[in-house]
Amino acid sequence: MSTVVERRSLILRGVLDLCLLALLEDRPVYGYEISQRLAEQGLLMSGGSTYPLLARLEKTGLVNTEMLRSDSGPPRKYYSMTTAGREVLRDGAAEWSSISRAVTGVLDTHLSAHSQETNHE
Repeated sequence: MSTVVERRSLILRGVLDLCLLALLEDRPVYGYEISQRLAEQGLLMSGGSTYPLLARLEKTGLVNTEMLRSDSGPPRKYYSMTTAGREVLRDGAAEWSSISRAVTGVLDTHLSAHSQETNHE
């Protein structure tokens, strides 16, 4: 696995719970749809990653589940966010925003300084 892929995987592992909660903010969603919506945002994950995380979110009381009939097959398990999940999403999104601004600031400063050094050579 390349270093870029490993880094991306590590970063996602730290915020994927927030991404899943954000996808549940407006309405209940079933697991496969969650995976599709993540992929549409460039956050491709296997179902093998999504479902265990959803199970952990359910176990910790951040999401509820409900089996609903489907027009196109067997019943589907839908996930919805709890009040506790909304609080975690709100706090986590604020923390992510703060961290991402700080990291971007450091990287931009370094890249700008490095670019200026390269231009003077």
